[in-house]
Amino acid sequence: MAKTNTTELLEALAADIGENVYMDIAKWHLYLSDAHLSTPLAEQLYPLLTSSSVNENRVQQILSSMSVKLGGGRREVPLLDLLPMQCQVTLMDLLEKYQDQL
Repeated sequence: MAKTNTTELLEALAADIGENVYMDIAKWHLYLSDAHLSTPLAEQLYPLLTSSSVNENRVQQILSSMSVKLGGGRREVPLLDLLPMQCQVTLMDLLEKYQDQL
């Protein structure tokens, strides 16, 4: 990978997140790219990569702080509550891969 440009790294991270991480809503898999959440999430996670401080607790804090609007904004749910455990594991694996290659 060896991305030196911040924009390229963010785009690559957002693309990987968007293709591999999904929300489970009524047994439907809504991938974060389709929900337009992969880039905002990548932007939130990027500082963890650059400071080499990727850890599960910090990632869960970020996922908890990101709200997903449902029902036209009538209700908001933390992104963490919509991601199945396997997707959280996948996200951690992606982040560790990117951190190792920085």
